Amino acid sequence: MNENVYQHFRTEERPFIDQVGNWLEQVESQYAPYLTNFLDPRQAYILETLTRENSELSFMFFGGYEQAERCRCMIYPEYYQPAFDDFEIVTVEIKYPQKFTQLSHGKILGTLMNTGMKREFFGDIISDGERWQVFLTNETANYVETQVTKIGRVTVHLEEQPYTEIILPKDTWSEESMTASSLRLDSIISTVYNISRQRSKQLVEAGKVKVNWSTNERPDYMLDLLDIISIRGFGRIQIQGIEGKTKKEKFRLRLGVLRK
Repeated sequence: MNENVYQHFRTEERPFIDQVGNWLEQVESQYAPYLTNFLDPRQAYILETLTRENSELSFMFFGGYEQAERCRCMIYPEYYQPAFDDFEIVTVEIKYPQKFTQLSHGKILGTLMNTGMKREFFGDIISDGERWQVFLTNETANYVETQVTKIGRVTVHLEEQPYTEIILPKDTWSEESMTASSLRLDSIISTVYNISRQRSKQLVEAGKVKVNWSTNERPDYMLDLLDIISIRGFGRIQIQGIEGKTKKEKFRLRLGVLRK
């Protein structure tokens, strides 16, 4: 990948940028489509930017349902017309005794990670308040179904569902516009949840904050477009738009916010 490309992204994103470059080269040289694993929104943004600026290839994202946050991407030459089946995504429902217990996103995510699977092999985990479903790649579905028999102390079994049985997720992002003095992690948390900068700094340093699904303990970490921040006990934030600055040099932001 051209060295000039790196300057537009974070240093830690270079390995992913190189990976995208390899995917583009593969599609161009083999003249055949390439399907990625599940990408988070920040990765999807990087892939889209690089594909538009460095190739004549097309791309399409799909995560199993219309509003999916984590998606697979099909990169393809102009002759190819992808269909949803080409994304090789399986919807799996977690069956459990709903009358006697409850599941949570965190417990399900932890259980899936404990099977030894990397995060890119499964997509969104969704719930309507009672039912829970997770989106998996075709090649990992059978493995997960046999490995996951308990979530915490709750006995479960996993059952594949057709597209028509996908539930409507209960959690929906609310779009909020606000200004912030900085794109620092602690500043954004403080601004969105109306807590002191010191309190937000403590949350970050205590390991209670994740950026793009990875724990981040740096209060001064600079956020960027389509980053997703998860704050334990508070909710989640997505940087959906950075729309310039005010006269007082504050950032105008368009955010997606989930409040607990």
